[in-house]
Amino acid sequence: MRTLILAVTAVTALTATAADAAGWRASHPRRAEVNGRLENQGDRIAAGRRDGQLTAAEAHSLRADDRRIRSEERLMARNDGGHITKADQRALNQQENANSRAIYADRHN
Repeated sequence: MRTLILAVTAVTALTATAADAAGWRASHPRRAEVNGRLENQGDRIAAGRRDGQLTAAEAHSLRADDRRIRSEERLMARNDGGHITKADQRALNQQENANSRAIYADRHN
């Protein structure tokens, strides 16, 4: 009986883990758009470092902002069944817009 209970518990845990992992896919269009912008901004930061327009400290700060936005996107998705709502996307886009302006400003000082 104890073996059966352990087996059922293990199967339940694996099923929950698989469902949670499926929820982390960024295939939802709103998530893909937000994550695509973050990827683009990361490329802009890297280009700024390569061409000397950004200092290491500036790049570090800008990347930290992007990491914070990505963490927030993941939290929002976790709370909404693997996708983000239109309101979530709007909030994240506002944050990405602010960081995009900061990247531009830092690169053009």
